[in-house]
Amino acid sequence: MQKYGQHFLVNENIITQIIDAALLLKTGELVEIGPGKGALTQRLIQRGEKNFTVVEIDPEMVTFLQKQISVQAGVQIIQADFLSLDLASCLPAKPTLFVSNLPYIDAADILDKVLGYPFFSAAVFMFQKEQSQRIRAQAGESFYGPISVFSQLRAKISPICKVSRGCFNPPPKVESMVLAFQKRPSWEVLPADWKRFAKWVYDAFLHRRKTVFNSWLLGGYSETKIQHALERLHIPLSTRAEQISPQTYAALFKCL
Repeated sequence: MQKYGQHFLVNENIITQIIDAALLLKTGELVEIGPGKGALTQRLIQRGEKNFTVVEIDPEMVTFLQKQISVQAGVQIIQADFLSLDLASCLPAKPTLFVSNLPYIDAADILDKVLGYPFFSAAVFMFQKEQSQRIRAQAGESFYGPISVFSQLRAKISPICKVSRGCFNPPPKVESMVLAFQKRPSWEVLPADWKRFAKWVYDAFLHRRKTVFNSWLLGGYSETKIQHALERLHIPLSTRAEQISPQTYAALFKCL
C-alpha cells in the first residue's frame, strides 16, 4: 500500500476541519484528489454529499474504495493520475471545489493544474509545511518564489490548520499545513497568456543573485522592452526577483 508513498490521514479533528472548510466553499461540483482509504470521502458522505468524483492513481486503493463506498452515495471513482487526466472529459462545466491531502511529491503541479482549470472555484489542500510557506510567502520573505506569484494571482489563500506528523499512518518526516483557496473574480494575466507569463516569472527567479533586469536579458528578452517596463512602473534596475510582488509581476508583463 506504500507504492505511491501514501501517508493516510487518521486524525479525526483534522479531518473535520478540512471537511468544514470545504463545505463552506462548495458552490457546485466536488472533486477529491487521491482519496486513499477514503477518510475524507466517507466523512463527506456522512455530511450529506453525494454524486461527487474522486480521482485515485493506486489500483489497490480503487478496489478498496469500491468495496467501502455505498453505491447510494453515487460517487464516481476514476482510476487515473490526476496530472494526466483531462478534466473537461469527466467533469461537468460547473464551478468546482477540489479537496485533497495532496501527495507531497506532486503537490505544486496539482495545485497549478487546479488553479488553471477554467471551472475552479475553490480548493482545500494539505501541503508539506515548507510548501505551504512558499505558497503564502510575500515579496521580500525568504520562501517567496514563483509558486507564491502563481498561487496568489489566481486565488485568495487562507490557512486552515497545522497538521503534525502523528496525524498520519505511517507518519511522514515533516509537518503539514491545510490551506484554502478561493478563485479571484478576475485574473490580472489572461489565461491565454499564462504559459508565457509563467516562463517569464521562472526566468526572473532563475538567477537569484542577479537583478531581474539581468535575469531577463539572459532569458533572451528585449533589453529595451525590459528597461521600458521597469521604468514605467518606477522599479529600479537593481531590483531582484524576490522584491517584486505578484501584482507587480502582472503589471510588468502587460508592459512588455
